[in-house]
Amino acid sequence: MRTLKDYNIQVRYGRFYANPRGNYEVDLFITQADGKNIVDPNKQNALCSRLRIELLRPLRVAGVSRGPDTELLVANPVELSCRGRPLVFYDITVALEVLQTCIFAVKIGRHMNRDREWEVYSILLDEGVGSLVPRNKIEDGVRNKLMGWE
Repeated sequence: MRTLKDYNIQVRYGRFYANPRGNYEVDLFITQADGKNIVDPNKQNALCSRLRIELLRPLRVAGVSRGPDTELLVANPVELSCRGRPLVFYDITVALEVLQTCIFAVKIGRHMNRDREWEVYSILLDEGVGSLVPRNKIEDGVRNKLMGWE
């Protein structure tokens, strides 16, 4: 929905289907801001392509080695209105607390990549005594919390 808002698209009507296998289908009937249908095939394809990208990878989570330390990078797209998501950092800290992983330091910044602005959280993890959580488990835990898949 954020992507549609960024492109100034209005949802006129929507239907959601849940099939027995646990998959969902969404039908959205949309118009441009002026109320007209999107009839240009290039605009339709561009919008479909952008929606596929946003649905497949709406945010990025990666654990990287910084010498003896581990840094968790979380990148979240900023809306075209320049608003970030204020609960992202809270959700990250909750996920790390569940994994019993402490934070040593955090830097939050915004970076441009191609045509998108990203809010990037650079979190240096405290790997003191007793911290034996694998990096991939940390990545999955944070990603699942941010996506609401817990």
